[in-house]
Formats: sequence, C-alpha cells, structure tokens
Amino acid sequence: MAERRVDPEDGATYTWDELSQFYNRKYKKKEIEAYWETCKPAKRTRKAKAEEEPKAKAKSKAKAKVKAKAEAAEPKAKAKVKAKAKAVPKAKETKPSGNFKVVVCGGCGGIGQPMALLMAMDKNVKELCIYDLDISPMPPAGVAQDLIHLERKCSVKGYVGKVNEPPVNFMEECLTGCHLVLIPAGLPRKPGQTRDDLFKINADIAKGIVEACAKYCPEAILAMIVNPVNSIVPAMAELYKKKGLDPLKIIGVSTLDVVRANKFVAEETNKNPNYISVPVIGGHAGATILPVFSQDKAGKLLPAEKVPDMDKHVQDAGTDVVNAKNGKGSATLSMAYAGARFGSAILSGLSGRKRTECAYCASTVTDLPYFAQKVVLGATGIEKVLPLGELNEHETKRLEEVKTQLKGEIDTGLAYAVANSLA
Repeated sequence: MAERRVDPEDGATYTWDELSQFYNRKYKKKEIEAYWETCKPAKRTRKAKAEEEPKAKAKSKAKAKVKAKAEAAEPKAKAKVKAKAKAVPKAKETKPSGNFKVVVCGGCGGIGQPMALLMAMDKNVKELCIYDLDISPMPPAGVAQDLIHLERKCSVKGYVGKVNEPPVNFMEECLTGCHLVLIPAGLPRKPGQTRDDLFKINADIAKGIVEACAKYCPEAILAMIVNPVNSIVPAMAELYKKKGLDPLKIIGVSTLDVVRANKFVAEETNKNPNYISVPVIGGHAGATILPVFSQDKAGKLLPAEKVPDMDKHVQDAGTDVVNAKNGKGSATLSMAYAGARFGSAILSGLSGRKRTECAYCASTVTDLPYFAQKVVLGATGIEKVLPLGELNEHETKRLEEVKTQLKGEIDTGLAYAVANSLA
C-alpha cells in the first residue's frame, strides 16, 4: 500500500498522490514536495482510520466540486484562447540572409555602376567584385572604393582586365567562389545599328567572360545583359553545353520588359505598379517581346482596342530610350534596376526563398530551343521552366509572329556556337 502521512492542517492522513492533487492549484510542485517532507508518517490504527474517513470524504467532495467547476469553465476558456489565436497572425518562418559573392562584369559602365550600387545594397551580398577593362573611363578600384562606404555588410573590390587580352588571364581571384555573375558588358546599340551588327561585336566580348566563368566558377549563375540577348544567350549556353556544363546556368535577363509592361499598365489603369505582374514571353527584342496582359488582374482591365498599342509600346520602349539619348547611349538606369531586381531574385532562390520571374533561357515550352517565360529560381538557379499558360486571341496570334522572328535570332547564336569553343 502507498505510504500515508499526516497533513498538519487538518490532521488527516493522505498518500502523496492525494496530497499533491489537493494542493496542486495553490502551490507549485516543488513547494508541495517540500511540504510532504514535513508531514509525519501516519500510524495505521483502526481508530485513526475511522476518524480520518469523514475528513477524507469531505476533502474528496471539495476536490470534486473544484474539478466540476473547472470543467464547466473549460469550453469558455478554450473559446477565448481560440479567438485570441485567430486575432494574432501566425509568425512567418524567418531565414537568415545569404552570404553570396557577386561579380559585375562591365561594372564601370552606364549599366554596371548603378547595378553595382543596387547589388551592394542587397542583404544577401557579402562580397561584391567590380570587373572592367583598362580602357574604361572609370577604374574598377575607384568604383569599388566609392561603394565600400555604403552602410552595408558587403565588401567591394575592383579588378582590371586588359583590352584585347583574354579575360581568363585576369579574373581568377575575381571569379573564384562566385555565386552570381551579372554581365552588362559590351557596347550599347546606336541609332541605325541592327542587332546582328551588334552581335558580331558583343558575342566575342561575352565569350571571353563566359570562358573565364567556365574555368573559375562553373557552378555560378551567369545573368546575361549583353545585347542582342536573343542571340547571345543561345550562343553562350551552347558553348557551355559543349564544355560539359549546365546550359541553364546561362540566363538572359528579360526583366526590363516586365518592368516596362507593369509600369505602362499602371499608368493606363491608375493602379500601383508594385501590385502588377505582367508576364512577358518570347524574346528580348522588338516584335519578339510579347507581354501577356490577360494573365494579370490589372492587365485584364485594358480595353481590347488598346492592347495592340500597349503591346507595341512595350516592344519599342528600348528604341524610345536610344532615340531620346540622341545616340549617346541606350537604357542604362532602368536596365540596371531590372538587372539588380533579377539578381536579387536569383540570390533569394539560392538562399532558400524560391522566386518566380520571367527569363530567357534554354526551354522546351515551345518548338524553339530558347524562349522567355516564367521560371522558378531556387537553390541551384533555374529549378523549373513553367508553361506559357492560357493566351487570348491577340496573344495567340502574336505568339506566331514572335516565334518566326525569334527563330532567326536563335539560329545566329547557334551558328556562333558551332564555329567556336571555350578554351
């Protein structure tokens, strides 16, 4: 039988279980244990049993009343707790910021400098490298020294390459351990210059940088902003493939088309552009740019008769900037913003926060090998290329026009890859 002890308060005897249950609403367990030690062991006599029986019954009834009262109040208490829980939103799981190394190639140019500024402000960037040639009007070390004063955690360093010499000779330290390479290098398009003319110049520039990346950071994501993107990306991705590397590491940044479409829809519908997300598919040049207004809530509000003009407005936005600058440049600040936005999305994906963006890359969603569409950015870069979704009559018709022009531009890039190889 369980040991019984005398409770000095009423003189009755109790087991440990009985005593602890009686006092558990008044005192903490440690206090009850200490009190139990002060209670003297009970002498088991018939008389004592007879005397303590009524008291034990009375205490048992009291406990029963307390228990019944508690059970009656329990549903109300639970209801209050439930209501309170609904009122307080569930805290979102927080993940630590990434500590990534980012390189901006062409970091002293019109796109490179503002893009480097924006990337230096990104919480996921621990180390930022600025690379450019010795003919740049601004030395990379100067840009780096300027940016290092920002109130951010990242360190910044500049690296110089020599013109007409392979970048692989100068980029080992710059690229080693790199996670993301943003490449706005190359010459801008001038008025009257075709994208094919520009390709002949910029393809070799891009190839030199891609060659260095293949050697020093083959797992890094290469975000290509070198025009013409429609031809440069297929060329570089195929060269990566020939080298035995993942062609999906080469991504064309078409984010500026999305940014423009969002802004133009916002102006037309008087909505906040921060809550507009118009997918832009196809390519990143002229008629290959196809904004899918029907897949956005605000975009759907555009009157049908205005859609063709808005479509054309997005297509020609780059040319509008070139003309407005009178041949002295192309879209630099808006491109820097769009490139940094895409770069931040890549870093978020690498750190475990998946993002969905439009990008131009190797694709099987159409019969063309390269296409711009929504992609899921994750821990390895592009984790999934998403289908185009439902298109309305105008968009379906335009898609055929997109594919006709885009095919020729892709073929230009594929031909370059056949004729060249990475060292």
